[in-house]
Amino acid sequence: MIAIIAAIAASVAGGLAVERRFGEERARRFASGVLTAIFWVLMPFVTFFSLARLHVTAGVGAGIALGYVTLAIVGVAAWAIGTRVLRLPRPSVGALIVVVVVVNTGYLGLPLVTALLGRDDLPAAIAYDSLVSGPMFYITGLAIGAAFGSAAGATRAERLRTYLLRNPPLLAAIAGLLAPDSLAPDIAIDVVHVVIYVLLVAGFVALGINLAIEAEGGFLRLPLTPPVAVAVVLRCLVAPGLLLALSAIIIDVPDAYLVLSAMPAGVNSLVVAHNYGLDLGLTSSALAWTTGLVIAGATVASVL
Repeated sequence: MIAIIAAIAASVAGGLAVERRFGEERARRFASGVLTAIFWVLMPFVTFFSLARLHVTAGVGAGIALGYVTLAIVGVAAWAIGTRVLRLPRPSVGALIVVVVVVNTGYLGLPLVTALLGRDDLPAAIAYDSLVSGPMFYITGLAIGAAFGSAAGATRAERLRTYLLRNPPLLAAIAGLLAPDSLAPDIAIDVVHVVIYVLLVAGFVALGINLAIEAEGGFLRLPLTPPVAVAVVLRCLVAPGLLLALSAIIIDVPDAYLVLSAMPAGVNSLVVAHNYGLDLGLTSSALAWTTGLVIAGATVASVL
């Protein structure tokens, strides 16, 4: 857990340093290249080999369904508040929805479950990450990006074409589910584990660059604007509160699911925003705020 937190902090600091050293324009191009490589190369690789070795069973339980219900509710709430209350432009509404429903249950959630609950709860956490968070990124998150982004096309037909043709993680997921185990040898899975940490570092370096670009007068500021505050409340408070309530009313879910439901916005939300033209400023700020708050809360919980 300490290593994960240190890697996140060092990666963000590295991104800030890149912008300070090379200037805004070159740093912006570098961040764009990093996010493009993640989207078109690293994410499809991880998605294909992970799903090729995933064995879906009925034992994952109703908690998976409740996880989807929870994310659907907070996603609709983000859309309603963004459009009806805050009256944000479409790229900002899309960014708000994405940072609420695309969750960091993998890079941060799995180590956190191990640290707080123990290794016995890890299989349930892996099932949730694979069967809920994965599809919420490469199906739902990218669909939201195509529907609300400024770089996805002007008409519905163009946006649909963008979603289907500029969605390598989804294509990799379909191929992975259809592929036999033999196409995912142990060595490939070992490489996947390494690439996951590369994704963690690369994603947070890009976040640091975007935060530095958003800084005013060279001073990094992360104001808790109304859209960012909404994202923080929905992602870190409402989502876990809803799953806890549903668990108490309908059926008890594994503790790992409750921990994962409180995780921050996923680094992949930055990938969606970059590739489809969502609000990068809102995405970066919400990602930074939710990650910082969750890490702070997890640190206190681990000490207590």
